[in-house]
Amino acid sequence: MRAVALALLATALAEPALADDDGEPRLSLPTEGDRLAWRRPGFRLALGLGYGQLSGLRGAPSATLYAATLRSGLRLDADWSVLASFQYAVARSGVTGLRYAGTIDPTWHVTPSFALALGFGFGGIVGSTGAMDPSPGAGEIESSYTFPDARTPLASCSGVGATALARAEWSYVLGPRASTGIALEALGQWTGCVADTGRVEPDTGEAIVRRQWWPHAGVTLSLEVAWR
Repeated sequence: MRAVALALLATALAEPALADDDGEPRLSLPTEGDRLAWRRPGFRLALGLGYGQLSGLRGAPSATLYAATLRSGLRLDADWSVLASFQYAVARSGVTGLRYAGTIDPTWHVTPSFALALGFGFGGIVGSTGAMDPSPGAGEIESSYTFPDARTPLASCSGVGATALARAEWSYVLGPRASTGIALEALGQWTGCVADTGRVEPDTGEAIVRRQWWPHAGVTLSLEVAWR
């Protein structure tokens, strides 16, 4: 009997594992093939959330920014991409409202993980400062008026102008289709603020407005996820 029991035990140990036994799960890391795939030409899409500061120059009001960014474009080769960036940011502090921008960003991939970009396009502000309205007021002018500077900001701003940015970003490949990264962006913006008086010029029928130019410089830090 002992010999039979030993024979049965040896047979059981020699049987292969069941086909549906996958063993312990293993987390895979990005392969060299995944990293190479991100260097090939093709479409790219990225979403980001960021925090930043917009500092007013020559008297313009400053603001704190809470931004969402959409970036899309083409990877041309291993070294270059051309992207279009669209950003919408909630503004707080000196300006309460919205800051928006759209730029075209030629991007140089210095290494597989690090890239530099320069962007040019438009940027605008829609918001209020809560400050006392500067003179001349809306009822004190008979034609449109442009303030010489922004030392006394308009109580509200609705306008658009030119913007430029410089961006440095570091990315980490998650797999063949997704990556994540962090981007530090410096920006400059020149906004033409317009405050409508609600009246029109009797001779031309054009709206009577007050204008003021707001120059800004700023910086944002964003976390991003990208797909290819």
